[in-house]
Amino acid sequence: MPVRYIINTVLVVLVFLGLQLVSQNMLSTYQNQVLLLVGINVILAVSLNVATGYLGQLPLGHAGFMAVGAYTCALFTKYSTLPEPVAFAAGLALGAAMACVFGILIGIPALRLSGDYLAILTLGFGEIIRITLNNIDNVLGFSLFYGAKGLKNIPKYSDLLSVFLCVVLTCFFIHTMLKSRHGRAVLAIRDNEIAAESCGIQTTYYKVMAFSFSAAFAGLAGGLYACYIGVLDPANFDFMKSIEILVMVVLGGMGSMLGSILSATVLTILPEALRSFADYRMVLYSVVLIFMMIFRPGGLLGSYDFSLSRLISKALSFSGRSAKEETPHE
Repeated sequence: MPVRYIINTVLVVLVFLGLQLVSQNMLSTYQNQVLLLVGINVILAVSLNVATGYLGQLPLGHAGFMAVGAYTCALFTKYSTLPEPVAFAAGLALGAAMACVFGILIGIPALRLSGDYLAILTLGFGEIIRITLNNIDNVLGFSLFYGAKGLKNIPKYSDLLSVFLCVVLTCFFIHTMLKSRHGRAVLAIRDNEIAAESCGIQTTYYKVMAFSFSAAFAGLAGGLYACYIGVLDPANFDFMKSIEILVMVVLGGMGSMLGSILSATVLTILPEALRSFADYRMVLYSVVLIFMMIFRPGGLLGSYDFSLSRLISKALSFSGRSAKEETPHE
């Protein structure tokens, strides 16, 4: 196991160095901004996959948790007097924690339902968060969130290192959780909730845990987004934003972390790559999705997840077998 972690760590460092080299020498400022947006969308897609692919539920309010994390991080970093790295890290942590709290508060009543009922309820909660951000200043009597005017002058702390580090940490924590007994319980609930409950698994507890876990990382992505774009408008976190994240998960394959990463990358870059076809780019984008769902309804990778350690083990076992076959018998 330690060897596997060392190999994965070395691979992550090499990927980061490669991205750093490419971004500095080959990409323009605009393309670097798209690269940061890819990382943010990867976190959103992977986090939603916890609730949809691994838990087997269908929430439609993921953009609401992103909004909670974004505004929490934005307000903290904007008015904080701490040094920049400390303020940014603390803001991201607070955004994730606040989104987790909202995930628990929403998940306790919502996850007693399932299917279409859960989707409608979480959709309603997501819209409540957006409308509250739009109008709460009138209730408070002073300007804090600035409603439709937008919260401006947010420090732009997000860079390639911070976004990449958050992507790695998100994938690591989700992968580790799924390999633990808590993750096994979540997967058991997805496969057969009645059988899981009959075996002693507290289904409501684990459903709320997975839902709040998913919400926390959506809040983390929201904090990165706030410090990336520099201005926040509640309209950016509407129902269509939740659908956009859900499309990334479905396209990549529900239950596949690698699929979510690939689909988030493709669906972020594709609309930008088609900007030269301004009148037809959304039509082409929609046609690609339609063909994908017709010819690959299970998503790009289905439920397959890539494992470097498993690939290395297979390669070593194959080379071991080949060596044995080549050894002459006396």
